[in-house]
Amino acid sequence: MNPLRIATRQSPLALWQARHVADLLTARHRGLRVELVQMVTEGDRILDRALNSAGGKGLFIKELEQGLADGRADLAVHSMKDVPAEPPTGFVLAAFCAAADPRDALVSPVADRIEALPPGARIGTASLRRGCQLLALRPDLELVMTRGNVHTRLAKLDRGDCDALLLAAAGLDRLGLAGRIAARLSIEQMLPAVTQGVLGLECRAGDEAVLALLAPLQEPDTALRVRAERAFAARLGGGCHTPLAAHAVLNGTRLHLTGLVGSPDGRRVLRQSLTGPAEAPEALGLALAEQLIAQGAAHILADHG
Repeated sequence: MNPLRIATRQSPLALWQARHVADLLTARHRGLRVELVQMVTEGDRILDRALNSAGGKGLFIKELEQGLADGRADLAVHSMKDVPAEPPTGFVLAAFCAAADPRDALVSPVADRIEALPPGARIGTASLRRGCQLLALRPDLELVMTRGNVHTRLAKLDRGDCDALLLAAAGLDRLGLAGRIAARLSIEQMLPAVTQGVLGLECRAGDEAVLALLAPLQEPDTALRVRAERAFAARLGGGCHTPLAAHAVLNGTRLHLTGLVGSPDGRRVLRQSLTGPAEAPEALGLALAEQLIAQGAAHILADHG
């Protein structure tokens, strides 16, 4: 049997994620051989500006999809928050692995919560979503554009380029860096990115052999969350140009979804929650998006889209 080839970025976190999926697959399928095909994406090359000024979502996955298209790889592993609302024709998101911690983390040597940060503290982030919610809480803080992989960002903090970082808790956990976390921010304080903490597995549409291998990795509860959050973001045209957040929680047969749209300066923030039947996650996402649109989200999107 030919090895199953996984397309992956070269960052330490991306490699961890690809190896994690490889381990899950070889545990499920006896005798399966897996190889990693490492690639550099446009998002990896652009380090001097925020993604919203460089093309937005998709910058971390286009080269991986090209690898699938030309036969160099059989599947790609993505952080789902990097994936645009609709995969290009010819590809399918075949499975969503069990989600990790969806929360954001404060990494700082000077404070163990946002409220304790010194006045005017410099906070490293390249995320409009994090910046919006942070400034809504603490308009005195200064945002410092910080790109690069997790270790690069931590190095910038350690040499004093900023006083604190906001990072995804899942990435720090996966890299064995949980000890750097000063605080895991509550969902109420900092609503996560759409599908934050979820790994998605993409392959060529109609590739039945690969689809069969990936099917056991699908985590049904995570898939419901992903479908609701992505439907919400798709209706609002969510990319990297406007602060947008969403998080769904399954409670029995009901799905509770919270969504947020805001302005980058944090002066306008709309946040709403809605609960609906778990068997209709897309309908719930669309309904919540319509509620925010009725409250003025369209104007915020138009001003900052």
